[in-house]
Amino acid sequence: MKRNDRYLIDQINPQESWRIFRIMAEFVDGIETLSSLEPAVTIFGSARCKPDDKYYLMAVELAGMLAREGYSIITGGGPGIMEAANKGAYEAGGQSVGLNIVLPFEQSLNPYTNIHINFRYFFVRKVMFVKYAMSYVIFPGGFGTMDELFEALTLIQTDKLKPFPVILVGSDFWGGLLSWITDTMLKELKIVEEDLRIFTVVDSAADAVEIIKNTKVH
Repeated sequence: MKRNDRYLIDQINPQESWRIFRIMAEFVDGIETLSSLEPAVTIFGSARCKPDDKYYLMAVELAGMLAREGYSIITGGGPGIMEAANKGAYEAGGQSVGLNIVLPFEQSLNPYTNIHINFRYFFVRKVMFVKYAMSYVIFPGGFGTMDELFEALTLIQTDKLKPFPVILVGSDFWGGLLSWITDTMLKELKIVEEDLRIFTVVDSAADAVEIIKNTKVH
């Protein structure tokens, strides 16, 4: 064995090696738990949205409509829009899935899930969101919501993911961002016209459901 190889082996932290197995375990748990889901829609949005907010109420309505059409609903399992979507699916008798992330603040599993998994790693959880979804519905939210939105757009844009509906709810909330995408990103040729067709903006639960129902499950 070369001296450099010996040095590298000596530098390996046993805790880092065991982390690989924790990551593998989360993947296995997620796949085993979710592999039998009916066609699923993943719904994202702010954890800080209150029950009297119009978007909370719309998320309850949307998830209930989808559940009655036979779709499973997947959320991040926390409060706000996530709770609203789980509540709508749960009360409609559907499969209500919460993929909770363990955080030191803000996030705790809401009571409206009948299938749930706790994740330690964001990236494993993100794979589960997209692997079992045939559509994303994005309600107003913060950094985490934007992260999920732009990751989906990037995966579809780069052909790493088969195109599926990415639906943004609330033209009043998304209007500023969409204007910047069109007036700055597109104008400066950072994206192309075709990229704007990856997503759709709606202002009602019924419009979102119609788009999803007209999408072939792949």
